[in-house]
Amino acid sequence: MDAESLARSATTDSTPPAGLSAELRVLWLARAGKWDQAHDACQDLPDPAGAWIHAWLHREEGDLGNAAYWYSRARKPVPAKELSLEDEWLDIARALAR
Repeated sequence: MDAESLARSATTDSTPPAGLSAELRVLWLARAGKWDQAHDACQDLPDPAGAWIHAWLHREEGDLGNAAYWYSRARKPVPAKELSLEDEWLDIARALAR
């Protein structure tokens, strides 16, 4: 499943599609507005992918200090303020859908 299809599913479907990787399932939950479920599930994902998603979740939450910690664990730079949450979500989904 590509990132755009995953985003569409998260806004129209009530449950994640079958067969998603654990990482894409967490991204689906995040996009579907299920922050707590996404946060709980991402803690079981291995680094660096899990840390990148975890960082994004804390950035979305507005906890930038915690986000910075998780970006460092993901070995990713803290994104520029100009990068929207939407665009970063797509970047993560595209990278993990490969």
